[in-house]
Amino acid sequence: MAASIGASAGDVQRAPAPGSWRMCARRPAVPVRPYVSGYAGYRTEASPRSVHQGVASPHLTFVLCLDGKVEMVANPDRSKPPGAFVAMVAGLHQQPAEIAHGDPQTGLQLRLTWRGTRALFGVPAGELAGDVVDLEALLGRRTEPLLARLAAATGWAERFALLDTEFAALTARGSGDRGVLPEVGYAWDRLEESGGNLRISELAREVGWSRRHLGEKFRVETGLSPKTAARVIRFERACDRLRGPRRPSLAAVAADAGYVDQAHLSRDFRDLAGTTATAWLAERQAH
Repeated sequence: MAASIGASAGDVQRAPAPGSWRMCARRPAVPVRPYVSGYAGYRTEASPRSVHQGVASPHLTFVLCLDGKVEMVANPDRSKPPGAFVAMVAGLHQQPAEIAHGDPQTGLQLRLTWRGTRALFGVPAGELAGDVVDLEALLGRRTEPLLARLAAATGWAERFALLDTEFAALTARGSGDRGVLPEVGYAWDRLEESGGNLRISELAREVGWSRRHLGEKFRVETGLSPKTAARVIRFERACDRLRGPRRPSLAAVAADAGYVDQAHLSRDFRDLAGTTATAWLAERQAH
């Protein structure tokens, strides 16, 4: 739903222009990383009312607000009703979401993997596809105490450590990623290894299933077809390159990510981000 939070090995802090936002990012503890690959703490200041496009990604977006709410104007699956959430998980999707901006907000945004949905909440990511779900529906009575402890913490480092402890406990109590068909896990991992550039027919042969059977099982578990998963993996890698400190040209990023040409990357921006590459970059540079 949202753009990558770009976590690195240590805490990364970004200071805002007046009236915008600030962010601190960190990778989770090693045992948690198969399930949550990045943490980011953020503070947005009051600004003129606007609508932000939530970009399709191979990660589910997991948000915990310490003040304010996430206001969904439109979910990726337009048949799902919008709403406002203090804590929420957005499933994988291939259409952009629409999120209201303007009110001040403090919170944590996490990159949740599809395996993490089973490990932390006991449900396959496919059940959340295209939707935004209140965390209480997934985590139950643990939600309020978790938010209270995060709010009472003295800083981002303490909050990140608290999440490490909480998630380690959840995975220990639950079934981890048991229940995931090994063929589906293998297929996803191969798509990631290839940067989304592996032919699905070849992937099906490697798994030993028909392309149709692979597609059915893969979608039930993750919420995406293998072809769409490959597309969002490739697109996220291109976006991460564009956000780097030495941003290459769109043409160079397209070639490096495995696109046929820049026009195909531009098409993915329209379809997966709901905007142009130029507008997407301008919004992030303004922040």
